[in-house]
Amino acid sequence: MTRPLLIENARVLDPASGTDQKGAILIENGRISDIALGGPVGVPDGAEVVNAGGLALAPGLVDMRVFTGEPGWEYRETLASAGQAAAAGGITSFVMMPDTMPAVDDGAVVDFLVRRAKATAKVNVLPAGGITKGLAGKDLTEFGLMREAGAVCLTDGRNSIQSTALLRTAMSYAANYDMTIVHHVADAGLIGEGVMNEGLFATVLGLKGVPREAETIPLARDLQLAALTGVRYHAAQISTEGSVEIVASAKKRNPRITAGVSINNLCLNENDIGRYRTYFKLGTPLRTEADRQAIIEGLRAGAIDTIHSDHDPQDSEVKRQPFAEASNGAIGLETLLAAALRLVHSGDVPLLSVLKAMTYRPAQILGLESGRIAKGAPADLILVDLDYPWQVNENQLRSRSRNTSFEGARLAGKVMRTIVGGETVFLHED
Repeated sequence: MTRPLLIENARVLDPASGTDQKGAILIENGRISDIALGGPVGVPDGAEVVNAGGLALAPGLVDMRVFTGEPGWEYRETLASAGQAAAAGGITSFVMMPDTMPAVDDGAVVDFLVRRAKATAKVNVLPAGGITKGLAGKDLTEFGLMREAGAVCLTDGRNSIQSTALLRTAMSYAANYDMTIVHHVADAGLIGEGVMNEGLFATVLGLKGVPREAETIPLARDLQLAALTGVRYHAAQISTEGSVEIVASAKKRNPRITAGVSINNLCLNENDIGRYRTYFKLGTPLRTEADRQAIIEGLRAGAIDTIHSDHDPQDSEVKRQPFAEASNGAIGLETLLAAALRLVHSGDVPLLSVLKAMTYRPAQILGLESGRIAKGAPADLILVDLDYPWQVNENQLRSRSRNTSFEGARLAGKVMRTIVGGETVFLHED
């Protein structure tokens, strides 16, 4: 039992209901017990009162794609350090990818991570179970046992299942448990030794490219299999104009299809690679500006459901290599919200639409109670100064790794307070 918490004089933003209004929120026993829009709310005896001063009060972010180092590579990131970074970025829940050592491919590992996260992380860590053993794309795991242990979805993380027959079986199996398949769409044969988007810029840099078809072909296959099996299917992250068109078309026939986009592909393009800047070498490569604009339009039109950080910590030794040899990945927990707000400040996407893609929609897809401001909902909330100016400095980030794609970027929007289960886990200090 904790003290009741009243947050008053706030701009309440709830994408689930479309609310954007001044009001107050009362939190008791880790949940929202009362909401007053445009008027006062009763204050229980002994309650802590926070005057928001007009700051935006929104649901905490739900990040659907986060890689950690623990277990196995704790020097890159631990659950504790990821939790600290997430709290500072306004992320109150994140899905932990199964790409660890050992891989998260059985119920015992899921159970260990659930208990470990409760003991060390400041935010809700939601383990994803591997679709195949060792994430090797050959033998299926025990979906039911992992679900019982606490897995919120099924994915092979960075890996893409190449066998159509195996993927169909996995989808049919997952449909029996009503579990979401989250699949990284990538054709290994077409990718080959490609390290960036295929096109003129790759030719100028003398680097091998990854064609758009390496994404669109397996995506089209997956969506047909999803319709065949009736599974809940989420395309982990798409990056091309063609992918947006394929998803938009498929959604007209199958409402159980969803798609996500990395904040990197939403805010950056292949030109940001510049002179072989390896922090911009990503598993899903940065595409052209035309592709980026198509992604933005897809988000605005509803073809794309979620925005995630694709947080992938890598140490300096594997990133400070020649571009073709450097490891893929960039961190992004602390910059996710501010980078996404670029779309709001530029007038490209409405504020509630951007927030919905990082709160209510991922919570819906995962079957979570969070992601909304409503009576009885978990008190996972953030107070945000939407216009707070700041510049990203890698040395001030809380992650154990420093491979950010936004180093030196000037952003507007900062989390002032993060609340998880009614308790403040992060408080901004100037």
